[in-house]
Amino acid sequence: MPCSKLSLVKLYRMNIPQSDLPRVIVIGGGFGGVTLSRTLTKQDFQVVLIDRHNYHNFQPLMYQVATSGLEPDSIAFPLRGLVEDRKNFIFRLATVDSVLAEEKILKTSIGDVSFDYLVIATGTKTNFFGSKNIEESSMPMKTVPQALNIRSYMLQNLEKATLTNDVREQKKLMRIVISGAGPTGVELAGAFAEFKKGILEKDYPDLNPDHMEIHLLDGADRVLVSMSEKASQKAEKYLKNLGVNLHLNVLVKNYENETVLTNTDFKVEALTFIWSAGVIGNPIKGMREECMDQRSQRFLVDRKNRVEGYDHVFAIGDIALMKTPEYPHGHPQVAQPAIQQGQLLVKNFKRMIVSKPLKEFTYFDKGSMATIGRNKAVADIKSVTLGGFLAWITWLGVHLFFLVGVRNRLVVFLNWVYNYFNFDRAARVIMRPYEKK
Repeated sequence: MPCSKLSLVKLYRMNIPQSDLPRVIVIGGGFGGVTLSRTLTKQDFQVVLIDRHNYHNFQPLMYQVATSGLEPDSIAFPLRGLVEDRKNFIFRLATVDSVLAEEKILKTSIGDVSFDYLVIATGTKTNFFGSKNIEESSMPMKTVPQALNIRSYMLQNLEKATLTNDVREQKKLMRIVISGAGPTGVELAGAFAEFKKGILEKDYPDLNPDHMEIHLLDGADRVLVSMSEKASQKAEKYLKNLGVNLHLNVLVKNYENETVLTNTDFKVEALTFIWSAGVIGNPIKGMREECMDQRSQRFLVDRKNRVEGYDHVFAIGDIALMKTPEYPHGHPQVAQPAIQQGQLLVKNFKRMIVSKPLKEFTYFDKGSMATIGRNKAVADIKSVTLGGFLAWITWLGVHLFFLVGVRNRLVVFLNWVYNYFNFDRAARVIMRPYEKK
């Protein structure tokens, strides 16, 4: 049934046009939310997409923004430009305060709005594992502004290093420490190492390149623990060849007085300390406690992506915890589960309207991959592990294909070609200086 006229004043505050179509509110413009919104708009639904940013952020390439390889507008796509026929599609720039699920009311920073169906696609946020000090003093990379902060701070510190002859101070300014050797940490470390190799000596001839140390720390006994051991071994080899200092079985305990402290005797001074050691769900308030996994902060959903205990509230992507025999702890928190769940949910919404039984979700694992640098990447595709140039070309092609927007694909491709043949990173500019708190 379409929305009633129960709350016209609240609807007016958000300026949502009235419609005879069922209203689906989608919270979050990530992979799941974008996939669902673009397709569902073509059906007999009014789709309201709400996000605190007005763009879709292609997170797999954010590390290239942080390391001066790409400008942020080449990996961001305006959410208002998702669909050509906007008659049934509405975007609102807002933050969500809470939901009154039983009353079907969503409370936002720009007013309240009623809905027939709610889809939560809010993704994840950085997990600091309860350390307030690390949260306040380290540099995460979950958003485009945070990636720009890392880029600016790294370049600012290099400029400051040219102003001192104190070797210890220079090393502290130039040294980069990354906690977390998952795909984000590995890709950041490789990209910084290539920056040192290709840019540092040319741009900063008065600095000693050896003073720019890249340290990658992880509590596990190998990098890329979510991938095969063969892929991990290849990635470690590539990182070491690039000059990255690997510290495995090492957990960061604190960061104070510009020093990274660990659970071992290893400690290191560094101004640039990047935290990529994990994520946690980014839920909205108002849902019943029993429908959430408290440890991961993800909503428990059934095989149709319905949040447990609700018929009209769904969750997709990283925020959804769907337990299956193949994935007893939920699906991996990467783009493909979100995209596939969004695609199936569109089909299930169509089935709901005509009172057909909903289809269950089955994840098709297309593999996982990570790039370490020029001609260096690893990929697990079913039982096959690729490495080197072939994996790197595969990584390039996959990411170009899933990048939203023809213009973005063209800009990124041309940047990659330019960087490859010129050993250059053209985006090494400080657009807005970053000051630590």
